[in-house]
This record gives sequence, C-alpha cells and structure tokens, in this order.
Amino acid sequence: MCGIVGIAGTKDCAPVILDALKRLEYRGYDSAGIATLVDGRIERRRAPGKLVKLGEALAKHPLAGHTGIGHTRWATHGKPSEINAHPHASARVAVVHNGIIENFRELRAELAAKGHKFESETDTEVCAHLVTDYLDQGKTPEEAAKAAVKRLTGAYALAMIFKGEEGLLIGARMGSPLAVGYGKHEAYLGSDAFALAPFTNRVAYLDDGDVAVVRGSEVAIFNAVGRRANREIKITSATAGLVDKAGHRHFMAKEIHEQPEVIAHTLAHYVDATGPSVHLADAKLEKAFAAASRLTISACGTAYYAGLVGKYWFEKLARLPVEIDVASELRYREPVYPKDGLALFVSQSGETADTLAALRDAKAQGQTTLAIVNVPESSIAREADIVLPTFAGPEIGVASTKAFTCQLAALASLAVAAARARNTLDAAGEKKLCAALLETPRHIVEFLKQEPKFDALGQDVAKARDVLYLGRGPSYPLALEG
Repeated sequence: MCGIVGIAGTKDCAPVILDALKRLEYRGYDSAGIATLVDGRIERRRAPGKLVKLGEALAKHPLAGHTGIGHTRWATHGKPSEINAHPHASARVAVVHNGIIENFRELRAELAAKGHKFESETDTEVCAHLVTDYLDQGKTPEEAAKAAVKRLTGAYALAMIFKGEEGLLIGARMGSPLAVGYGKHEAYLGSDAFALAPFTNRVAYLDDGDVAVVRGSEVAIFNAVGRRANREIKITSATAGLVDKAGHRHFMAKEIHEQPEVIAHTLAHYVDATGPSVHLADAKLEKAFAAASRLTISACGTAYYAGLVGKYWFEKLARLPVEIDVASELRYREPVYPKDGLALFVSQSGETADTLAALRDAKAQGQTTLAIVNVPESSIAREADIVLPTFAGPEIGVASTKAFTCQLAALASLAVAAARARNTLDAAGEKKLCAALLETPRHIVEFLKQEPKFDALGQDVAKARDVLYLGRGPSYPLALEG
C-alpha cells in the first residue's frame, strides 16, 4: 500500500511531490521521504510518522531541484524510523520501492563483502547499493539499473534518481504496479494513476519486467528482454479533485452517500432499462456461461465476501456450480479446473497480488478468465479475457462501502445474464429481476434518510462489549463482511 511519486520537471518539485503524497495518505503509512537533485547532488528529507512531520522537515530545510522522487512507507523490513524511511541512497543513486525483495539478505552479504556500508535494516537500501555497485563498474545509470533489477527476486516497483543526471528518472516493475505519466514539458512515475492525478491524465502502465527511462519529457520503455516496448497511453478518469470529503465528516461518510449514484452507473452498464433486461458488452460471455460446467470465483478480503454472495446467486438463478476460494489459497492448493470452465476474479484495485497470481494460474490451465474491477487500467483488467467494470470511483475509506456494493451490483447482473444464457430464467423472470435491480439506488436513498437513527444506534453499539453478526444464505457473507 506504499505510494511512489517521481517527477522530472522544470521547477522545484519537492513541494509538488509532498502535495501528491498527501493525496495518497488514505493508503496508510508510517514514514515518508523525498529526494531531489540539488546542483547535481542527491539531497534527502525523511521523517517517521505523518506527512506533517516531513512537511516540517522541508520547511526547516527546503529542498530545491527539478528532479525528485517521494514515498510513503508501510514498514516490512525494519521498524518505522527516519533511517529506515525511503528514499534510500548512496552518493550516486536514490531509490524508492514498493514490494518485498526476497533475496535481499544474500545480496546484502555479497555487497558487504565488497565494502558497501549499510545504515538501515531495509531491503530497499540493498537496491541502492546494488545499482551503485554496477555504476562503480563503469556502467551508465540505465545499464546499472537494468543489471540490478535482473538480480532481484520478489515483487517490486522501483523509482530512482542519479547524481549528476538532471531530468533522469528510472523506474522498474515486477509484480507491483508502476505507471508513467506524460506531461507537456515533464514526465512522471507513480504507483498508480491516482498518484499522478495532480499532474496528468495521460498514463501508461508498465508490464512486469519493464524498465522505464525518463529523460525530461521523453520516455523510453524496455521490456523484460531489453527490447524497446510500446505501452498504450490511456486517458485516465482519476482526478485530484476526487480525493475530497465534499463536506462530509470523513471519506467513509462521503462514500456511503455516493452509493446510489455509483450503483446506478454500474447497473447502467449491465442492465438495459427499456426492457428491462441484462445486456453484456462482450457477446462471448453469454456463450461462455451457456457452455460452462463450473464457475470458479476467487478474490481477497471484501471482494471475497462479494464473490461469496455471488455464489448463492449463480447457483440459485443459473444452476451453475460455483467453487469459491480466497485467492491466496487458490494459487497454492493446485485446483483441478474443468474443461470449459469459467474463472471470475474480483478486485477493487485490480492490483491485488494474490488475485492476479490466481488469475494467471487459471488462465494457464485453460479457463476463460473474467475480472470484476474498479480500475480499468489495472493489471488484472489488462490480463483477464473479459473485463467487467464497476464504476465506484476511488474509495479512500479503509472500510469498503461503495466498492463492495458496486461489486454486488455487477455480480447480480451477471447472475441474471448467466441464468438467461443457461435457460434457467424466462423473459418474464429476467424482466422482474432487472426491474428490481434498477430500483436499488432509490431504495438506498430512502435508507440513508434514516441516518439520524443509525447515528443513535451506533452510539449504543459502541458501548457494547461484544457484537454478534448473524446471517443466513446470501446474508451470511454480509455478516462476515460486517
């Protein structure tokens, strides 16, 4: 859940990076830092705790420089502290990193034997010293970065700046998302389109194994075998203005009240109100439902509970056998997939690592893969055979609200479509169910009018020592989500 921002621009970038990091605070973090090039030298400001601490450090000791990288960190290796905060640096390179380098201990020992001195407990510092080692061998920054990432095992998104290399950013991705943003006179690296939203809506996502070399406003992307690669530049719908409470007490309250609108948008994608009837943008899906012998659903967390609700609907309406697994278990238990099987993966972000790995496994075993995602530019969306979008918009609150209910709206629509394709639901039944789905936003509006009652009830619940969540049938997964 760490955040990365990198800028190769035309003005001092530290204040801009700090502002961008503030827009990523919802991800959670325990420390933060920024590094820039100042007269060719790498300068850093880092602080444990909230971004206000980093802001205070920058106010006391400002950072100049037009080229820089920033990071918000959740500790994995090493406790939250200034020393362990990113960016990590040698005299020649500074690095920020999302993910986990699995072979960092072996690399650290190798580099220590060569005389490299480490100040932190992190795996990320190993990346900085590994790149430095290749620079010391006479390689260019681009060559050193490419050589270093080939030595890394694990999941990572990296962004780097180099001593004396004004305007140069290098990024690398393996298993953790990284995007390139294209501006008019500058270019950017970010952990996702949301990180880049304050700067540009023109974004290209790197594939696993890619290395992006940014020189000013020019970008070159190389694939895992070192060949120049073209990654589609998309116009993203993420905007900086979406990260705003809009007068609500907190983001969760805002997102609860957004549900009628975003559910209506999601249903509009799947249900034709003139019938009403379900319409699917991909004609292949209807045939796939008709031929399927089993549907495998896999997801993590809240998305798993949405999938579990969907299991009840698919089996009841479409008489389609459903098997559902938490993605982290599915990928390790060597499942037996049927011929002509469908595999459905649900993820709000479209970047859930275990869900993405499970999708790849199912695809390798001949399953037609479907993905319900809220981010159409995400890795899961790009790799699935058929993408089924939700239109919840960014969800900032930690406890899922609108993303979950939009997933349910998409699943309900799909269950009706599957029932129609498998001839277990006649036209009258489809019309009745679709009409009920289209009424959902209105019912939620009426429900939310009772908010004063919920506030009073919440005060009572808060005083309770224990709370039991009970449910049967499709309400059982709702109790689990509670």
